[in-house]
Amino acid sequence: MNAPLALDWTSANQQLLIAEFARLRLRLQTSADQVSANPCDPLPAIAEARQALRRDSAIDWLSKVFGLSDFERDLLLLCAGVEMDGALARACTRAQGDASRPWVSFSLALSILDAPHWSALTPQRPLRRWRLLELDDSAGLTGGRLRIDERVLHFLGGINELDGRLVHLLRPARPLRWQAAGHAATTAAVLAAVQAASDAGQTPPIVILEGDDPPAQEDLAARCAEALDRPCLTLLAEDIPGGTEERSALITLWQREARLLGAALLVRMGNPASAAGEAACALVERVGGLCLLACPNAPALTTRTQRFAVDKPGSADRLQLWATALGLDATQSADPVLERAASHFRLGSREVQAIAQALTGSCQPASLWECCRRASRGGLDHLAQRIETRFSGFDDGQHQDAEPMLFFKHLVLPPAQLAVLRQIAAQLRHGFKVQEQWGFAHQTGRGLGLTALFAGESGTGKTLAAEVLAHTLQLDLYRIDLSAVVSKYIGETEKNLRKVFDAAEDCGALLLFDEADALFGKRTEVKDSHDRHANIEVSYLLQRMEAYHGLAVLTTNLKSSLDPAFLRRLRFVVQFPFPDQAQRVALWQRAFPSATQTRGLDLDRLSRLSMTGGSIRNIALNAAFLAAEADEPVTMAHLLQAAHAEASKRERPLTDAETRGWA
Repeated sequence: MNAPLALDWTSANQQLLIAEFARLRLRLQTSADQVSANPCDPLPAIAEARQALRRDSAIDWLSKVFGLSDFERDLLLLCAGVEMDGALARACTRAQGDASRPWVSFSLALSILDAPHWSALTPQRPLRRWRLLELDDSAGLTGGRLRIDERVLHFLGGINELDGRLVHLLRPARPLRWQAAGHAATTAAVLAAVQAASDAGQTPPIVILEGDDPPAQEDLAARCAEALDRPCLTLLAEDIPGGTEERSALITLWQREARLLGAALLVRMGNPASAAGEAACALVERVGGLCLLACPNAPALTTRTQRFAVDKPGSADRLQLWATALGLDATQSADPVLERAASHFRLGSREVQAIAQALTGSCQPASLWECCRRASRGGLDHLAQRIETRFSGFDDGQHQDAEPMLFFKHLVLPPAQLAVLRQIAAQLRHGFKVQEQWGFAHQTGRGLGLTALFAGESGTGKTLAAEVLAHTLQLDLYRIDLSAVVSKYIGETEKNLRKVFDAAEDCGALLLFDEADALFGKRTEVKDSHDRHANIEVSYLLQRMEAYHGLAVLTTNLKSSLDPAFLRRLRFVVQFPFPDQAQRVALWQRAFPSATQTRGLDLDRLSRLSMTGGSIRNIALNAAFLAAEADEPVTMAHLLQAAHAEASKRERPLTDAETRGWA
């Protein structure tokens, strides 16, 4: 009955129903005149229809599956005939002697059908247990109207479609075109578990698919059902009724559908602790049959279960999935950009295939990388502030003065600091090769991410260096707002940080924790409950940072305030020094865009001003506004006025020696 109903079977099934209805009409005819008016014996027609069927008719299959007695079978047929055969309906009316009752009552069935038994209409018997018949008991149990359920009526007629009451709740499971190798292995394991239960004559266990790749979980369920020659229907936990009676009705309807359609059920659940999660757990424990529960982390259930992990594909599996979806051969799949994208962006199975489909025919490395960035950033946008990076590029030029100095195009740094930044960039670029191809990822699951501390005075370029790194590596940069993360309520800070880190790992973003000493401070001696919970927060952060797979940059003006255990877990520590005079010359050279008009600027005298790069940028910007107001190029006089304003913020006025000769 699971396969589409063939036309020859449908015709033979209808002929059998017609003959069965004729048989029941004869049972209703009580006078000799009525019998003589119907001289045709229906039994040969029934036998002929059965021979044409070559397998069970709808009524016989249903009787066998639901365990109907002969009396219950005929009662169900009698109720179906009233709806489908006008002559049988009129015969029922005459037999009951009341023209206002053109239906079947239990008293009529007891009087005309063979082997009647009173238990046929008890709630425990199949007719009512599976809602094959509905009873209007306003006129009592025997005199009330019996009506066949519409879904069952259509089934008897040869139409096997999902119950209309479930159409808005259930949808077919959506398979993916391709499956990652790890997920294929899990599919085989699930099928083996179901088959083992079947071979042992046991009810299949509840199959729990845990992990963070819901589309892959749904794909796995669809593939397992297809291998078992079953359809698979999906039910969202949010759509499950919360009330006990409504949920019981839903369970009954589904259990009936599982038999009529031979279908498997996949329940998709988000948060197990929510009301919807509790309703989903209550449903799957009672529903029976082949039932799968997809969720990030399912609670313990009282019913027998088997758990399988279905997470987003690992780097190697993701690379294989990218190559398959893009139609690449082995040589093309070794492209460094593709390898880096597979390692860096923790995309799910459906996202990979959707991006590949969008790029079909025009797959360029740059477009692939950009599509991955856009597809993966959504989970973090509402948790942190995304910063548009404009500062870019390594520039291996040399300063004009004596001592060589390497610097970014927009960020001046001594050679040692720049070398560390280059190491950070290189480790991100070659993460797939070292971790996957060279096996470091299989050696340990911790410490594979990059965590760097940028320490130094305010304005020395720590945040700017993070922007340069993000732009150079083509990464999204997110600044973590500590006011939105840190909470006075116990456990809330850890929960907020977990959300940030989980979303960041998916999108491969560069996380920027500004003023990190406020969040990653030293653990203190426990004197009260507040100290204990503060230390728990720091301990959690230390562990989470070590397990983080992305790039996290922390900036601080007070390196000594950070917890020593936290410093040990940092991959890189970059000390941003106060710029010397040679570096300040380079900073002044880059302070004004090429389109800015200047006149008579003395870089040597400007560099004698003891200021950080951030202050130099502020002075240059304020001087530009002063010059624009005066409608003239930027001069030393404008810079002098702006420098005094900048110094006043620090409450340290400039000396004559620092500004002598400026104007």
